[in-house]
Amino acid sequence: MKKIELFEPAMCCSTGVCGPAVNQDLLMITSAFAALKDVPNVAADRYNLSNDPKVFSQRPEILAAIKDDTDSVLPITVVDGTIVKTGAYPTLAELSTYTGLVFVPASQDGGCCGDSGCC
Repeated sequence: MKKIELFEPAMCCSTGVCGPAVNQDLLMITSAFAALKDVPNVAADRYNLSNDPKVFSQRPEILAAIKDDTDSVLPITVVDGTIVKTGAYPTLAELSTYTGLVFVPASQDGGCCGDSGCC
């Protein structure tokens, strides 16, 4: 079983829709991790520093990574116990590589056929 973990900075919500500006990376990650919950051979967990500090403190490699500069290192992506990315959320291509699944971006036009008269 593949295990992917995401250690995120302290924030009020994990969706990216709180506050004055929507964070597109957080929206994408929220959708991707929600989809992974239904995949039987992949365990996907997200940990927020403000909500899950105990998880951070129990992981020596995470504590070592954030020791000097938490802001520039988080988020941290861990696959099967190994840190594979720091400082930015994984892309869909990276998630595909990490999990062996194919991730594709959601339609930007809400499913519209592209004809200027349909939306």
